[in-house]
Amino acid sequence: MTVYLHSLSTCVPPHALPQGEVARRAHEILGPRFKGFERLAPVFETSGVEMRYSVAPFDWFETAGGWTDRNARYMAGATELYIDAATQALAHAGWTADQVDILVTVSSTGIATPTLEAQAKVAMGFRDDCLRVPLFGLGCAGGISGLNVARELAAANPQARLLLVVVETCTLSFRKARPKKADIIATILFADGAAALTLSGEETDIRIGRGASRTWDDTLPIMGWEVDEDGLAVVFDRSIPDFVTSEMRSAADSACAEMGLDRAEIGRIVSHPGGAKVVDALETSLDLDVGMLDVERDILREFGNMSAPTVFFVLERILQRGDMAGSGRPLLACALGPGFSAAFTPIYPG
Repeated sequence: MTVYLHSLSTCVPPHALPQGEVARRAHEILGPRFKGFERLAPVFETSGVEMRYSVAPFDWFETAGGWTDRNARYMAGATELYIDAATQALAHAGWTADQVDILVTVSSTGIATPTLEAQAKVAMGFRDDCLRVPLFGLGCAGGISGLNVARELAAANPQARLLLVVVETCTLSFRKARPKKADIIATILFADGAAALTLSGEETDIRIGRGASRTWDDTLPIMGWEVDEDGLAVVFDRSIPDFVTSEMRSAADSACAEMGLDRAEIGRIVSHPGGAKVVDALETSLDLDVGMLDVERDILREFGNMSAPTVFFVLERILQRGDMAGSGRPLLACALGPGFSAAFTPIYPG
């Protein structure tokens, strides 16, 4: 069955974190605790990030507690983001919440049981009999992996209307008791945000193709979370940009072959911008002209790395400026995440 995109919406929480102010406060909080801070401090300026948004105000980061405090912030902030993104997506699709049959929720930055779509049920007005499909642990690849799962569910249920919501509150992983290099990089890059998409078999001008994925052996330590009394602590291996440079081309070519595409047919890559070095590595690996991933850099600069939803901020802007409609050629959305893994989705003019 053919699956179509009806709407895409994005949103961020209310607390703005200008990068200059983040750098100043990080120097005050982390500088005395981490002897390598001064060596990493220039990355605040070279990261490509100028603004981010958080579910917590600046003062929270100075007094952030352990699991209880952090997860309470996640539950409140992620639920608000879910409702905001979902409400916008439904309005743009011309749907009401009680017309949705399947709810797919992607989030890996906190623990919600019952899950976020249940937390938001009353406020949204979802039906009692909705199929709920929460996905956890996919990290930055969660947006595209979630879209692939949502697309398969929509294809298997021809009469269903499906809502995919992707929510992450990465800033809540801020660490001051155990500052490591990865924690400093996270402080430089991480942000919060959400995206929502509506899908069904009812024809629109954007078609979602069957996706593909790749997980490499012996790469578990490259990216993920460590868990301790304070909550979730990021794992970023320094090898990520080099790994992307050496591996992404073959992964993309294999994915395209599996999806029945020649990479030469693709009008534009739509990528999750994990960081400035990763964007550079993607252009190198995929033989793209330098600067071709301009929207990815713009989103990174304006919003930071929000993990799973970020690629949809990129996709939304590319669709708004008419790249696909103008060329008549498909887009290839992709993202990298823990595993170490890559996920791909082809997006066609309807």
